[in-house]
Amino acid sequence: MCRILAFCILFLTAAHSAYAGAWMREQGSGFLAVSATLHQDNNVLDYKSAVYAEWGFSPRLTLGFDLNERPGLSGHALLFSRFPIADLNELGRFAAEVGLGAHHGPQDWHPMYKFTFSYGLGFAKPWGSGWLAVDAAMEHRTGAGDPFYKLDLTAGLSNDRRVNPLLQLETTYIKGAPILWTVTPSVMIKAKKNIRWVVGLENKSAYPKGVGLKISLWRDF
Repeated sequence: MCRILAFCILFLTAAHSAYAGAWMREQGSGFLAVSATLHQDNNVLDYKSAVYAEWGFSPRLTLGFDLNERPGLSGHALLFSRFPIADLNELGRFAAEVGLGAHHGPQDWHPMYKFTFSYGLGFAKPWGSGWLAVDAAMEHRTGAGDPFYKLDLTAGLSNDRRVNPLLQLETTYIKGAPILWTVTPSVMIKAKKNIRWVVGLENKSAYPKGVGLKISLWRDF
């Protein structure tokens, strides 16, 4: 029981890899995302903040970091590098990512590492252009038992208009525990200075009786 409870806490603080997928950042360009999520289920109030950034170091190497914090409970800090594997043109592209960092519970910090394999596809349909990203990851946090495995899907439209839809589906599995999932439908709202606001409703299997509010600010630079 304690092991499953610990896993649930880790799941709630897992990094969301829904920003870039298999795409590399153009050399010298960057991206920053800051988000806050508030979730209430009966009398349980959960708050989480996150900072994600990446920068195009070279045409074949993107560097970044991922910070995630639930005050007084848990969090992590992760540095990562992404590199391309294959570009199949209209059939999509593949990339891999390696991350190293540390995580904490209510008290101590411990090392962690993460490996991600990503597929990305851009498309143009009569109802709009957009993208699809699929990310499969293995993440191990020392001191927290078995590694857990994630399969995430992100789909969105990127038309040149003020508001576009976005859908995120995240699943996580660890040996001996049920599969947990999160579904977040959102809207991306274009603002000035390369800024987009993303507002979504987050539905978690861990909180079956409540829906969370997630607000993010995305900026390209």
